[in-house]
Amino acid sequence: MPGGGVGLVATADTGRIEAPVTLKAYLMCAFAAFGGIFFGYDSGYISGVLGMNYFVHLYTGLDPSDPRFAKSGSDPKGFALPSWQKSLIVSILSAGTFFGALMAGDIADFTGRRTTIILGCIVFIIGVILQTASSSYGLLVAGRLVAGFGIGFVSAIIILYMSEIAPKKVRGAIVSGYQFCITIGLLLASCVDYGTQNYTNSGSYRIPMAIQMLWAIILAVGLFFLPESPRYFVKRGKIDRAAEVLGRLRGQPHDSELIQTELAEIVANHEYELQVIPQGSYFSSWANCFKGSLFHQKSNLRRTILGTSLQMMQQWTGINFIFYFGTTFFQQLGTINNPFLIGLITTLVNVCSTPISFYTIERFGRRSLLIWGAFGMLVCEFIVAIAGTVDGSNPTTVKAEIAFICIYIFFFASTWGPGAWVVIGEIFPLPIRSRGVALSTASNWLWNCIIAVITPYMVDTDKGNLGAKVFFVWGALCVGCFIYAYMLIPETKGLSLEQIDHMLEETNARNSSKWVPHSTFASEMGLTDKGILAPEIVADVERKGSVV
Repeated sequence: MPGGGVGLVATADTGRIEAPVTLKAYLMCAFAAFGGIFFGYDSGYISGVLGMNYFVHLYTGLDPSDPRFAKSGSDPKGFALPSWQKSLIVSILSAGTFFGALMAGDIADFTGRRTTIILGCIVFIIGVILQTASSSYGLLVAGRLVAGFGIGFVSAIIILYMSEIAPKKVRGAIVSGYQFCITIGLLLASCVDYGTQNYTNSGSYRIPMAIQMLWAIILAVGLFFLPESPRYFVKRGKIDRAAEVLGRLRGQPHDSELIQTELAEIVANHEYELQVIPQGSYFSSWANCFKGSLFHQKSNLRRTILGTSLQMMQQWTGINFIFYFGTTFFQQLGTINNPFLIGLITTLVNVCSTPISFYTIERFGRRSLLIWGAFGMLVCEFIVAIAGTVDGSNPTTVKAEIAFICIYIFFFASTWGPGAWVVIGEIFPLPIRSRGVALSTASNWLWNCIIAVITPYMVDTDKGNLGAKVFFVWGALCVGCFIYAYMLIPETKGLSLEQIDHMLEETNARNSSKWVPHSTFASEMGLTDKGILAPEIVADVERKGSVV
């Protein structure tokens, strides 16, 4: 048994570092992906609410016949919020998630991954209550800010939690399930918005807002029955607890040789990382995320920049322009009778396309998906931009634009949507993993917020009035995504989190798909003659973890 300086059964065989997994254990890992539903729902419902006549009337105090609606850049057949109000209502959520994600890394290291997610659900529910109760602009904005903190906790740590508990052969597919649940949330939001759009009372917007609480309650209650991450317990020096939860996750007795072997590799890798960059004070532990050379693939600085820039690039694809402002954008095209229905169709495409990644991300790998996904998106975006610029007032052309927007969503949903989340959950070593994933997620929300702030000023008719020309911007940014993915994204499929550490140390991104595991951390850190991980290594990890 681990603990008390006793050695763990270890191996030098790279094929035996993970215990077999039962169906029950797979389902336990997959349930965590449910967290994506309320993230997606919250991101999606606001697009429809911003286009609802009753909501706009309530929050502006203007009647549809008031001439000031024309000055706000609204569609002549309806009316809309001013650009600055739309910008603030949408972006304030992202601002909250940015700070929530940054805080989540510390909380997850001290209280656990599972506990942090449950806390995020509670904070989110408080924010939803404020939004639902609002009948004034200030309370609505405050509610979305509070809800943003909760989403920041969940979105940062759910990826960390799933990456740490999932078996290596299906880790990409399970984390992709998180993105799939995001798309389900977006679809549910579109359906609810579509059903309440014509209500002539506050139920038109309060019903979509209130339903969000259901998803958070389901996730929080379900997580009470799931185990904590074994890698969290290793980081805290609680090797006995790590063995217990690892056995539960793999469906094996916690004292079996299979569990002891997998745990030995996790412990040995953690001890190796602590020797490379020793832990110190609270501030030095944050500083560890930025240590090393930018030009060294293995360095923490390189990994942190890779994670944060990858999430930035995901936002640069322009996908949230469709899901945040799609309804109002389609209204501005002027030739669509029911923009809510078009918004529902684009969301349905998103949902149906994402499950393809469950297979392709493990069959073709993360790197290939991100490269070819960026290429497909940039082609579609330039076609939409050119068509809309040349003949944007023609109803047939508008239909063609919508078709290519749907194809563009297909490429995103099956590649960059899940792929970016999968990679950031894999590239960080255990000592900085929670903070690295938190920084990466915060980067996603920072750029999400920036895009939410500037987009209305780019496309609204009383501001930049770019219309379909905005897709020239997204297309140009996707060119950058294509180059970025080719030059910098490593291939991590089929490797344990500890083997990814080895791979990043020994090769570069463009050659990473050829790398094959050849040794284990347990064998490198020292085995006894009986194939036992040296007891002093286990004792050292327990001692260091107790003072974190």
